[in-house]
Amino acid sequence: MRVELLSDVKKRNNRETIRAKMNTTFALRRQEVICDAPMISNVQERWPALFDAAEINAEFKRITTMPLQSRFLSQLDLLSESLLRVFAKRSGEQGKKLKDIAAMMTDDIDAGRESSIKGLCIYLNENPDILVQEYMDMTEATALSAIEKTTVGIYVTRETPGNDFPDVGIIIEGVVVLQDLDNVALATAMLFGLFYSLNMSYPSQLRYTFEVIQKVVMELDATQLSRKAQNLKTKLLR
Repeated sequence: MRVELLSDVKKRNNRETIRAKMNTTFALRRQEVICDAPMISNVQERWPALFDAAEINAEFKRITTMPLQSRFLSQLDLLSESLLRVFAKRSGEQGKKLKDIAAMMTDDIDAGRESSIKGLCIYLNENPDILVQEYMDMTEATALSAIEKTTVGIYVTRETPGNDFPDVGIIIEGVVVLQDLDNVALATAMLFGLFYSLNMSYPSQLRYTFEVIQKVVMELDATQLSRKAQNLKTKLLR
């Protein structure tokens, strides 16, 4: 059935067949991912159907019984006002950065969500540029070199006079595993889902950001929080 899936993913309008076979092979796939800890390139080769937004949502629900994309985006929207309130109380250099981020939270819902995520990184003393890497005015060779050096992250190419094809995608182990995503918030949800699907640890430079996404935003395994995450959660609930 795994081998059949290799050809199934090449056929059009075949999502139901793929979903059924991915459901049936779930236990085998989890055993491979957890016990063998394969490289991402090997998982892509053996399970290409897994690297699709719809299937990441499905795999996350198989693992956690919780919807991924809809819950992440709705919870982020629900917390946005509280996040702004908490950000506004920070002073100093960090406060200035958070004020600049808050100013970008306009009526554009996608821009607002992206600003919330970046503000969360800053508040937790982590660098949002590690999570979201913007490739502006780069040659193809320079962009490829940057991708190859990226362990985990989201890449963004904006629409500019020289680039008519803006894109948002995900990089893991120097490989672009997902592209053509609509916005940074969706890409963050997909990256979070891939951490579960691929049994990956959070990157050390973003561990508090993803802990808050998991335990505060998604409310998954929320009983034991680090001091940073607990402090933020307490302030959000005030």
